[in-house]
Amino acid sequence: MGMLDFYRISPASPDKVAAADVTKVYKRRRMQTFLAATFGYALYYVCRLSMGVMKQPIIDAGLLNATQLGIIGACLYWTYAVGKLVNGFLADSANIKRFMCTGIILSVAMNFIMGVLGVRALEGTIANGALFICFCVFWAINGFAQSMGAPASIVSLSRWFPLSIRGTYYGIFSASHNIGEGLSFIFVGSIVAALGWKWGFFGAALAGVLGVVLVLLFFHDNPESKGLPPIEVLSGEKTLAQLDKDDARKETRRMQRAVIKNPGVWILALSSAFMYMSRYAINEWGTIFLQEAKGYDLAGAAAIIGVNPVFGIIGTVVSGWLSDVLFKGDRKYPALVAGLLEAVALALFLFGGPAKWVNILAMILFGIAIGVLISFLGGLMAVDLVPRKASGAALGIVGIASYAAAGLQNIVTGLLLDNHMVGGVHDFTYVSWFWLGSAVISFLLPILNWKRKPQVI
Repeated sequence: MGMLDFYRISPASPDKVAAADVTKVYKRRRMQTFLAATFGYALYYVCRLSMGVMKQPIIDAGLLNATQLGIIGACLYWTYAVGKLVNGFLADSANIKRFMCTGIILSVAMNFIMGVLGVRALEGTIANGALFICFCVFWAINGFAQSMGAPASIVSLSRWFPLSIRGTYYGIFSASHNIGEGLSFIFVGSIVAALGWKWGFFGAALAGVLGVVLVLLFFHDNPESKGLPPIEVLSGEKTLAQLDKDDARKETRRMQRAVIKNPGVWILALSSAFMYMSRYAINEWGTIFLQEAKGYDLAGAAAIIGVNPVFGIIGTVVSGWLSDVLFKGDRKYPALVAGLLEAVALALFLFGGPAKWVNILAMILFGIAIGVLISFLGGLMAVDLVPRKASGAALGIVGIASYAAAGLQNIVTGLLLDNHMVGGVHDFTYVSWFWLGSAVISFLLPILNWKRKPQVI
């Protein structure tokens, strides 16, 4: 078996489920796949955000500065952006179980290697310049590996869930981002505070190993591979099942090309890009902001930032259900409200003073808002605009824009901080306006799509 064959979508199983058992088996396999996607992708996230709580200790150790850390972070986001586009297209025709496993195994390996490099750096056996180059390379590899998780997870929703409930489950799945972020700040943050920054990489790698096990055991490629009818038959929707494999593949590619030309998808991609700037500003730099600008210690700062993803679960879980049931699949109104809430929360966090209750409140509101926006701007609104067979392509377009912007934000933030210092401490004034401006632009852009209808191909 060649590599391409290894990653091809699973063929239909010759062992068919008995007609009387189809509904029961389908619902069980569907739920297993959904839970494995949700919690497996959450553990993916821990392997991505582990460095977010290590910045201040690394700077304090004199190993790297803010600009270098920003460049390292950008290396991950830029390879992630390219990978999100490439893997979004590939996932539409791939064995998503093997696809998702490959990514998280690579990500575990990169975190482990960087932990070893951290040990060497603290022992003085590797120069700071070499450490910087190695971190850039391995974090870039981690970024591409990370890009294999979301496309596989989103395609699993398309393969296993009917359109009538996809928004609800997409919203719940999007909580995986928040669960992963919460684990990163609380679990990894506690490890770093207790044992030192290098151990954060080892802790993240351990979480990733658990994710591998979860995906291997419970994530399923498609209903047909388990002896079930296609999702279109199970749900009574229109199907391409009558086409042979070559024709079906050509039809998928035709739809993907049409999606690339859809201006509505690109507007949402740009909106998501600005949202990801403000989102990852908090995830990557929020801890050091609280330490330097507001006087918190590492454990206290990480705990406050960790409030954001915990409450983000509320936003993600409620968003899909609310838009499906109350707004009949129309996401634009809750998306606009969430965008406004994000900007207000960010302003409170950046300019609201050092009081603990103020910063916790800001992170509660920010988390709820970002939870909704990740679900809507980060994928679902674009997926709603395109045919099912091209959902991975739409996600890829949104993904490359989002993470290219996240990487740019990391470099701009690092440069602004290193070039604006007062008494040896970073001045966050310019950075704060940069973050807040990104949030405002993000919720204004989708207004251009206000009357746009789903694409018919």
